[in-house]
This record gives sequence, C-alpha cells and structure tokens, in this order.
Amino acid sequence: MEIKGKVIQLLQLQTGQGKKGTWKKQEFIIETQTQYPKKVCLSAWGDKVDQYNLSVGDEVSVSVDLESREYNGRWYTEARAWKLEKSGGSGKGSSSAPPPGDEPFYGDNSPSDDLPF
Repeated sequence: MEIKGKVIQLLQLQTGQGKKGTWKKQEFIIETQTQYPKKVCLSAWGDKVDQYNLSVGDEVSVSVDLESREYNGRWYTEARAWKLEKSGGSGKGSSSAPPPGDEPFYGDNSPSDDLPF
C-alpha cells in the first residue's frame, strides 16, 4: 500500500533492548493531500530511521505494510514504512534545453532545390 502526503509531526524516537539486541523506532504523522485530508501515523524501524532522515514539511510517498497483533483481547494495528521517497520540487529549473531564440529562420535558397521545404 502506498500513501502520499506531507510530514506534519515527528514523534519522539523510541529505543529499547530485545532478544536480538537494541532496537529503535521512529513514528511520524503525515497528512494526505486528498479532497478530505487524513492524518496517518506511520513507523520506521531500525536502520530505516537514519536512512529516511525526515523533517517536518517534507512531501513523501511511503510504501507501508499493515500488521495487527492481539494483546489482552484487544487488537493493535501498525502501519510500518518499508520504503520512503521524498518528493516535491526544490524550485530548481529543469535541465532541458533553453527555448529557441527570436532569430528568424532563413531556409536554403539554392536554385537546384525545387522542394518547397
């Protein structure tokens, strides 16, 4: 599943110790850019926390996996980011060729060429 939106909040970094060593988790809130904007809490785990390097205001496209777990008869769902791409223009110009100048075009007027173009 892919969600596009703008990062509006970074929650506090969480760290801990597990069976496999230390872990870290960064949750962040994005707001979708749809007709009826929605706020979605997403999480990044482990190395992805440093890899994404998010800041408030970033336009992002996030691929997520949804995962639910039961605890004491209640179900908890997490949207875990596995791929994140920052989007949005940085205001830089395009790298395409400049527009043609205002110079008039003069075709080849040789008498041996009887084609009109």
